[in-house]
Amino acid sequence: MNGPTGSDGSGRLVLGVARSANDNAWRERLDQAQALNAMTIAQRLGVPDVLARVMAARGVEPEGAEDFLAPSLKMLMPDPSRLVDMDAAVERVADAVQGGTKIAIFGDYDVDGATSSAILAKYLRWLGLDPVIHIPDRIIEGYGPNGPAIEALKEGGAGLLVTVDCGSTSFEAFEVSRQLGLEVVVIDHHQVGEELPKVRALVNPNRQDDLSGQGHLAAVGVTFLFLVGLNRELRRRGFFQGHGFQGRGEPDLMALLDLVALGTVCDVVPLKGLNRAYVTRGLAVMHKRLNPGLASLADAARVAGKPAPYHLGFLLGPRINAGGRIGDAALGARLLTCDDGYEAREIAARLDQLNTERQAMEAVMLEQAGAQAAIALEQGDLAVLITGSDDWHPGIVGLIASRLKEAHRRPAFAVAFDETGKGTGSGRSIQGVDLGKAVRQAVDLKLLEKGGGHAMAAGLTVMRDKLDDLTAYFNETLAEDVEEAASKRDLKIDGALTATGATLDLMEKLEQAGPFGAGHPEPVFAFPAHRVAFADVVGKGHVRASIAAPDGTTLKAISFKADDKPHGKMLLEGRGRNLHVAGTLSIDTWQGSPKVQLRILDVADPQKVRV
Repeated sequence: MNGPTGSDGSGRLVLGVARSANDNAWRERLDQAQALNAMTIAQRLGVPDVLARVMAARGVEPEGAEDFLAPSLKMLMPDPSRLVDMDAAVERVADAVQGGTKIAIFGDYDVDGATSSAILAKYLRWLGLDPVIHIPDRIIEGYGPNGPAIEALKEGGAGLLVTVDCGSTSFEAFEVSRQLGLEVVVIDHHQVGEELPKVRALVNPNRQDDLSGQGHLAAVGVTFLFLVGLNRELRRRGFFQGHGFQGRGEPDLMALLDLVALGTVCDVVPLKGLNRAYVTRGLAVMHKRLNPGLASLADAARVAGKPAPYHLGFLLGPRINAGGRIGDAALGARLLTCDDGYEAREIAARLDQLNTERQAMEAVMLEQAGAQAAIALEQGDLAVLITGSDDWHPGIVGLIASRLKEAHRRPAFAVAFDETGKGTGSGRSIQGVDLGKAVRQAVDLKLLEKGGGHAMAAGLTVMRDKLDDLTAYFNETLAEDVEEAASKRDLKIDGALTATGATLDLMEKLEQAGPFGAGHPEPVFAFPAHRVAFADVVGKGHVRASIAAPDGTTLKAISFKADDKPHGKMLLEGRGRNLHVAGTLSIDTWQGSPKVQLRILDVADPQKVRV
């Protein structure tokens, strides 16, 4: 199955594929040390070799393999007090709870912000409080707390402001709070510098003075830790012995894990350690459909069967985000805190409609951006693509940048300009190219009005007359990194299978190593020399296919939005021929009967696998 090891020390070639339809080299995900770990895991635990290989390839050591297969919140969750300022935050909110203070929650407009706001609000409501949630309008207010919103919350009777998934750099806004006498508690996870705003407490595991080791958590994960600490403090104070709590018991924090899982998956944080436990437990809670809003959204998105990270990241999350992108930013948080089934169905239907409108707008913008990119690349081999228009919606530019990045395998920006020539842009990068750093340097060089982000994604504000200079700067600064990243076009393969071996029993075993997502990738399998029994275009550019093993067993497959991609074209032109096929496996529950389905990521001609 395997060819030589790459000259850069990368894994051995799988099926000798040095150049696939998508110009990838197929390489073993397991290195030699991990292969030995896989053997040890299989022998010690008596698990199938394929499961042991998948575990070892994701960094599981033999000593931790048993715990990995049964991730425990109790074992993985740290004492909340380990996070800097957590005790101060807990004490201040506990005081507000006991005093009946009106608490205002200020959240971000994405899924992480909506879920963080929702779990905090649901917990406080259970305690008998009536918190107000404010989600800023992406276009009018922008990201994070702002003075006018804080003034309005204070006028509405708020005695304490708690920000979630934002606030770590809101210096000006919190100066307004200070002048109004409104104390602030921040719960966040974004990267920050040494200087922090002056607030009552700022909980952020990515503070430079925080040594808790929880910087991988999404904001909703940090917020859940805060609720664990708050619940403990209220218990210590004897709060649950009064206030009519007799016979009700304490709030059921575990019932909130469906929302924690949703925010964790949609914020694309690594599904390792505590995050993996959050999602594992949260998916089980979600399956019980305890949250009326989430259940209604799942129905609107036509999510069938057992929920998986795919459903959260690609079906539920985009619908919640649609409110923040082109509609009412508060819809998502309203839905997730809704207890009335009728209202929940109405909000879910509205978000579903907004998502459809967003898709239509995205299609038009993507066509225009694709044309701009093609013209730019004809004029030179640019390291970074920058596209823009006066007609684009600023709430969708991040999606366009992501599509361009995927299509052209290089960092890409999309910018929406207003009538004054000011552009709001978003960028997405490829592995090995730090886009956030380049944007921050461009701010220092006065090429941008403002900007920031992290390695893989960044946002910026740029004036139109600076766009050419900015393009030149990015291409000069990042050219070497992009070239090096482009030379490492590998598809990591976990093992070889046949259609005969792709069974429900195999899926049940692989599920033990999940859930899969960011930082914990789905297993990718190669299917050697399988005959393309069927291939055709369905839906919006998807390629549906069926591949057959040498013994005649067939496996249904699909490749999304691939009709114009090299591997999609090879599939369509390869009917009746044998091709090497690589992809991930899932269970298709269409028409109620579960069947294994292959999601094709790449294909290769067995006769043309080398450069």
